Amino acid sequence: MSEYLKPLPKPTPTSRPFWEGARNHELKLQRCGNCSRFIYYPRDRCPNCFSDKLSWHPVSGRATLYSYTIVHRASARAFADPYVLAVVELEEGPRMTSNVEAPHDQLKVGMPLLVFFDDVALGHTLVKFKPA
Repeated sequence: MSEYLKPLPKPTPTSRPFWEGARNHELKLQRCGNCSRFIYYPRDRCPNCFSDKLSWHPVSGRATLYSYTIVHRASARAFADPYVLAVVELEEGPRMTSNVEAPHDQLKVGMPLLVFFDDVALGHTLVKFKPA
């Protein structure tokens, strides 16, 4: 594995299970034990019913491209190459921001996507998507 020069996530106690799941190539989301909704981004209370009864569960990894932009002029030098910044809607309901790795001319809002895991550095895995 070559040296990864981009900033890496810094897990918090709340987000650590998400990143540990990613490192094991498993997409995990919190699910509310009160209203049963999956939620993303990791937090201490359900944004729907405010319950603190949250637990982590594996999810399908299937998603739909909800919105995207191709970043040609990044705000930091580490992100110099054009890349796709996307909002994907997971099959389980929540939307999350991620990268989609596909030829830019093939991207289309509504296209089906599948998660994949990019092991970028020792102990660091990023969650990304590709066409299904």
